[in-house]
Amino acid sequence: MPRPQVGEKAPAFEAPDQNGKMRSLHEFKGQRLVLYFYPKDDTPGCTAEACSLRDHYQSLLQAGYQILGVSSDSPASHQKFIAKFQLPFDLISDQDKTVHEAFGTWVQKSMYGRSYMGTDRVTFVIGADGIIQEVIAKVDTKNHAAQILG
Repeated sequence: MPRPQVGEKAPAFEAPDQNGKMRSLHEFKGQRLVLYFYPKDDTPGCTAEACSLRDHYQSLLQAGYQILGVSSDSPASHQKFIAKFQLPFDLISDQDKTVHEAFGTWVQKSMYGRSYMGTDRVTFVIGADGIIQEVIAKVDTKNHAAQILG
């Protein structure tokens, strides 16, 4: 599916978080949401990105943002990742890739000449009205919170 763009309505989604609780776009109605897609728990880039959001979490909240991470890792993997790095926000487990597909982040990648399907690291800033305000396609993992806060 093509990636939603700025000014478009964010695709509805429903998927379990690290505790198995079903999470959806609808529950964030009236709030600004940072929905960030990342490839894998506890890898260097993904850890840097999550820790940037963790370290600036209060500033993000004060700016009116809620944060939700998305990867295809299991809820158990998410629980370990959250505990290891004391992440103050929830992570969605999208093992069937439906949320990835809806946001156009499940893409063909290549490494060492081998093609495979994987997660494109992209962040969507969704307004209180459900409209996409910003798409950050070139994520600076170490300074991601600054990219969001502008």
